[in-house]
Amino acid sequence: MTSAVYRPAPVGRAELLARLERVLHSRGRALLTGPAGVGKTELALAAAARAESRGEAVIWLATLPADRDIPGAAAAALVASVAACVSWPAAGTAHSGPGGPGDPAGPGTYDLLDGLPGPQRTAVAMLCREALIPDGGWDAIALRLGLAQILRTLAARGPVLLVVDGVQRVDDTSADLVRFALHLAPPALRVLAVETPSPYGSEPSEGGTPRPDPAAGPEPLWVPSEADVLFVPPLQADEIAELLIHHRLPSRMAGRIHRASGGNPRLALAVGRSLADARTPVHHAEALSLSGRARDLARQLLGAASPGVRATLLLAALALRPTASLIRRAGRPTAEADLAAAERANLVSLDEDGTVGFTAGVLPSTLVHDACWTERSAGHAALARVVDDPVEEVRHRALATDIPDGALAAEVADAADVARRRGNSALAAELALLAAESTPVQHGAKRIARLVDAAEEAARAARADLAMRAATDLLARDAAPADRVRARLAVLDTAGQGLCDLEEIYVHAMEDSEGDTALRAAVQLRLAVKYVLADGDPVRSRAAAVESAALAGSVGDRRTAARALTVQARMDRVLGSPDAERVLAEARALEVFERPLGIRNAAQILTIRHALFDDRLTDARDQVNALLPLVERRGPVEDAIELFRTLAEIGARQGQCATALAHAGRSLALTLEAGLSPGPAWYALALAETAGGSFERAASYARRSVRASEEEGDHVFLSRSRYALGRVQLINGDVASALESLRRVQADERAQSTVDPSMLRWHEELAEALLANDAPEEAAALLAGVRPVAERLGRTTVLLGCDRAYALYLAASGKPDEAADLLSRTADSFAAAGLPLESGRALIALARVERRRRRRSAAQSALHAAAAVFERAGAVPWLGLTTETSSRTAEPAPARGENLSSLTDAELRLALLVGQGASNQEAAAKLYLSVKTVEARLTRIYQKLDVRSRAQLATALTARQGHLPASAAAENPAAG
Repeated sequence: MTSAVYRPAPVGRAELLARLERVLHSRGRALLTGPAGVGKTELALAAAARAESRGEAVIWLATLPADRDIPGAAAAALVASVAACVSWPAAGTAHSGPGGPGDPAGPGTYDLLDGLPGPQRTAVAMLCREALIPDGGWDAIALRLGLAQILRTLAARGPVLLVVDGVQRVDDTSADLVRFALHLAPPALRVLAVETPSPYGSEPSEGGTPRPDPAAGPEPLWVPSEADVLFVPPLQADEIAELLIHHRLPSRMAGRIHRASGGNPRLALAVGRSLADARTPVHHAEALSLSGRARDLARQLLGAASPGVRATLLLAALALRPTASLIRRAGRPTAEADLAAAERANLVSLDEDGTVGFTAGVLPSTLVHDACWTERSAGHAALARVVDDPVEEVRHRALATDIPDGALAAEVADAADVARRRGNSALAAELALLAAESTPVQHGAKRIARLVDAAEEAARAARADLAMRAATDLLARDAAPADRVRARLAVLDTAGQGLCDLEEIYVHAMEDSEGDTALRAAVQLRLAVKYVLADGDPVRSRAAAVESAALAGSVGDRRTAARALTVQARMDRVLGSPDAERVLAEARALEVFERPLGIRNAAQILTIRHALFDDRLTDARDQVNALLPLVERRGPVEDAIELFRTLAEIGARQGQCATALAHAGRSLALTLEAGLSPGPAWYALALAETAGGSFERAASYARRSVRASEEEGDHVFLSRSRYALGRVQLINGDVASALESLRRVQADERAQSTVDPSMLRWHEELAEALLANDAPEEAAALLAGVRPVAERLGRTTVLLGCDRAYALYLAASGKPDEAADLLSRTADSFAAAGLPLESGRALIALARVERRRRRRSAAQSALHAAAAVFERAGAVPWLGLTTETSSRTAEPAPARGENLSSLTDAELRLALLVGQGASNQEAAAKLYLSVKTVEARLTRIYQKLDVRSRAQLATALTARQGHLPASAAAENPAAG
């Protein structure tokens, strides 16, 4: 039996795959069921691969649509699949008789049949030859017994997993044969069936219409129970984002793609590829104008519905709030029955109150897309007569006609105002654009004014598609320069983090704002944001912000001046200017909140961020909590996302781990729902998971954030996500990867001229990684460079982080007493500053130093104190790390030559490589060191372990193999 090397589970299916394996081993039977495209086959493939890795035989039977109408087709295919598990003739051997190239049974089949009694052998042979003949005259009893004997013989050789992919397409004859064979099969034969249920009892015909017999379809291969039926659910939005990344598709649109696909992986990938193939900039793709494979898959799903059901579904797609009652009153008396059929087909979901929800957003969009104008117009007209909301009534009346009407346009504009007051920004944006498009051409000035209003309303709703539609319409007309600038600014304001593909818009906005001081100030403000996000240039950003503030101040535009001063203050902080707080105070004094609040770029949120950077966490949290209810009630979704993300960062830093995870999750959910870049939310989740979730998940979220930020060209969050990744890699003991990640952060920060060390605390992490890689002098130089800056700017907790790293430098330099004293004081200072996780981390470092001083009691005491800190905070991964360290610290003192605890992590990694037979050159290449460094480090290792040769070193490592640290053991194949 081969060693188990498991194939990774499909995205989002790890728990389901584990459950599937448990069911197979406990019951021997499992049925995977779920809608088409949800990933059942991928899950079965993963289970089969894992079975093969354990040395089990796997028989894969994949049925075809045509098999349903061919008696015995699936049974013949099963015999052929079983033959593949039997010894095949040697390559190049000629076969002219049974089992030869001309034999439908295929090579090897008759080797398997030799052990069967004559009648059974004849029946099986006839099955394999005559499965394509509808009335093949085989002996049914002999055939049953023969197939049962074949499976029993195969199972006698060892465990077997039979996978039947597409069990709903098994013909009746084969179903009867296989059911009998499985009834007699031994426990060593386990069966996994994959089923895509049809709402009509069988699959639709090729034309998409259902079969007339609702009872059609084979009986199950066994009588399933709740215990062995596993439903494969759709993926969540975050899992769809991971799936897109896995297939190298842009993750920015993950939330909208999730809604469009309903979480169906096949449909989600088709939607993602449709957008990628169209080369549509992601910030313009919110409308998801799909074609190709995505539309084809949607049409295939809708093909399960009859024309009458599709007519009912079209009305549901046209309505804002579809219900069965509304659709019935709009002219579909069979609405309830039609919707029930659609629900069985997994096209819609029905709430108890009759509310209709499509399972995938691409379904209603495809229905509307494929309907002709007459059908759409009639549907809107019918709905306009029966809806009970005046806003919806006006919307349907406007959409029912393609003739511009001044009076109707005015009604729609009024309806947009009502929707805005209700807080429905998305509907307000749609109606504002509809009002503009309904305005007659002879009312040119009114149409242009409404297009400007529609673009700005779309910006407030974060609807880039509507903003672009309004701007495109306006720019094609004879609009004034001021109107063109306002429309372009609206498009820029909906771009979120993705500002890289909009150079032309900035250029034209600058040209059109010539001579208009207020507009030039607004354009300069957007440029200031672009320079830092897309270009990573805080110096240029600050200059643009200074100019914007001056221009806005000269015309009394307090709001723009306040926002520009806020950007200036942010850049002053990045550049280490002591004027940052003074400029921020000026911005706060000027700040006038108007609808929308717009706190993302306001001085108020920057004040909170500064409090977070300074570790004035209670103050920061209280300010956010005071803002949050107002923002959730009236503000744009981006403001809510910003506040939840900030709360997550505060909670992670403050040691409120469960709260941090909840806020980070809320930030991600809102981000995906709004179709914004998930990079910032994934960064917050990486921090929250590092604090109180899982180091593994933290690394995964950090990697996703890196990928998303790279897609967007977002330099700010690219550095932050790399920092989060490097930090968790270091905690996990992956020093080489941590060094790579943190050095890239260092390069990014230097390229961006970042001076203030409090905004992203990579210095202490990189110093520790350098120490772990046996580069103490470089670590000391790094700390010596950052300490004066932190002292000048008064960043006290940054200095504490430097103290923790410097204590490790002292320990590596042979000064454990000084190191222990400094770590003890640092842990107390962190606790006093309200940073319990940092205090606990210092205590873990203290325990390691004490262990190397052979003071095991002191080490255990430090670890117990750290564990108490982490337990109070709910810091699950840190508590696990403490337990792991404690188990190593509690080991009895090693014998001579086995004192591995005296080695640094870098020395231990080298010792493992050399102990496994690596030469100095090979070890140097693997550890990215020079040969001279390897030689010097080996000398120290020999001295510490009191060994004189590689052979003695290998013996010492072997003796202590079971007590290696997890990070080291992971690099040691012998320890597996």
